[in-house]
Amino acid sequence: MKHAFIFPGQGSQFPTMGKKLYEESKSAAALFDEANDILGFNITETMFSGTEGELKQTKITQPAVFIHSVVAFSTLNTIPAMVAGHSLGEFSALVANKVLSFANALKLVAIRASAMQKACELTPSTMAAVLGLADEKVEEICAAVSVNTGEIVVAANYNCPGQLVISGSMKGIEEACIKMKEAGAKRALVLPVGGAFHSPLMLPAKQELESAIENTPFSQPVCPVYQNIVAKAVNDATTIKQNLIAQLTGAVKWTQSVQAMVSDGATHFTECGPGKVLQGLVQKIYREAVTDGVN
Repeated sequence: MKHAFIFPGQGSQFPTMGKKLYEESKSAAALFDEANDILGFNITETMFSGTEGELKQTKITQPAVFIHSVVAFSTLNTIPAMVAGHSLGEFSALVANKVLSFANALKLVAIRASAMQKACELTPSTMAAVLGLADEKVEEICAAVSVNTGEIVVAANYNCPGQLVISGSMKGIEEACIKMKEAGAKRALVLPVGGAFHSPLMLPAKQELESAIENTPFSQPVCPVYQNIVAKAVNDATTIKQNLIAQLTGAVKWTQSVQAMVSDGATHFTECGPGKVLQGLVQKIYREAVTDGVN
């Protein structure tokens, strides 16, 4: 029986996020203030008082979710047995298991957000949620649409059984959604996102982030991280670095990561950061799991 700590990604933000932590803990407040200094602007003002629209800006969203998540974990004063993060959340997980310092991880997250925003502006692209189809069928349809249209369409987020997000060009996603519904999907819904995250269309962002990651010191972890791209325990700093670089254009294998954690003894999952999305996904992947959160 092991206690796993999991960290959410972009989309879990909400107005007033982190304000309660700031007001209730001096050590938490110090981390929030440090984040403002590192970023060179007052992100906490937007987190605590900003509108939903302001928080949706990628350059705000990603650092905000990361900061909130790391601060929430820091209040626990614990050494985790295992960690994992969904997409952006992997950076929070790597602070929790001491691979990255808070300052260095936040700098990387800021670069990641900026690079992804620029990549989104290069090519009109989007993502869509597909519900009620087997993963293999979704993959098959994505491949067929890509071959038949010449457009990029890939499986991007394996969130839980029967819930998969696809990513690609606007035309490719539109065609794939039609084919998914014809194949029996309960829903194939285009999402309100600015680009094709976790697809080959993020290659320009990957190249920019790769340079920054290569020049950032990574320490040996105090516990394994179950990384999105491989969905298994990783304990080597060099391998962690390589997987983190590959993450931007590769799929988020969340279902498989949780299954691997369960196979390795995880029974209790604590989500650190805004929202409860990951708790819900874990319950759908492993019904016997005990889940809770710190936000």
